[in-house]
Amino acid sequence: QVQLVESGGNLVQPGGSLRLSCAASGSIFSISRMGWYRRAPGKERELVASITNGGTTTYADSVKGRSTISRDNARNTVYLQMSSLNSEATAVYYCNVYATTWVRNPDSYWGQGTQVIVSS
Repeated sequence: QVQLVESGGNLVQPGGSLRLSCAASGSIFSISRMGWYRRAPGKERELVASITNGGTTTYADSVKGRSTISRDNARNTVYLQMSSLNSEATAVYYCNVYATTWVRNPDSYWGQGTQVIVSS
């Protein structure tokens, strides 16, 4: 199994910055794709950003230029640096990884979510 521990969610003022972290642990053999999703109040969950093990990144149009996703493969950790935050960023952010473990074929795993609130 794979456990994901997210951190970094907080209350931040409009225009502020925040960095989310997600550390994966367990019987991990490899992690191919890591990403962040979010679910805003009353909306469906959506992709924010993702990064492959080769470093290829994908961003939602709404965060392009204001967010950076990165990963530390040695620590099985993915980060999301967000800046110039506005109220539209208010959501629960979920970490997602596509991993292969020593006992299981590649599968998708989700974190519990971390709350981001952008408000003055």
